[in-house]
Amino acid sequence: QVQLVESGGGLVQAGDSLRLSCAASGRAIWSAAMGWFRQAPGEEREFVAGITWSSDMTYYTDSVKGRFTISRDNAKNTVYLQMNSMKPEDTAVYYCAAAKGGAPRRAYEYDYWGQGTQVTVSS
Repeated sequence: QVQLVESGGGLVQAGDSLRLSCAASGRAIWSAAMGWFRQAPGEEREFVAGITWSSDMTYYTDSVKGRFTISRDNAKNTVYLQMNSMKPEDTAVYYCAAAKGGAPRRAYEYDYWGQGTQVTVSS
């Protein structure tokens, strides 16, 4: 079993930066693919970014490419999402998730989820 806890959310202005963290406990995530998803009010949860267990591949949804960076520190059992040049449309609850492997993009492919952290970007 893996427990995931997100932190780092908050209220920022358009153009600002924010870094989210996801701390894992209960079981090491070194062998897991990790991902970030987000869900805005009235919208479905959408994939944002993913990273393979070895960090040899990172992948993003088109709307955040060039602005967001996902990374991980397996020694600390932590995954990060650096968000730069933020836009109001980035406003959502952001979720961290862990999958058993591969490079998944779909929510059903992930096995463990955090509770989410709110990110609000004002214009």
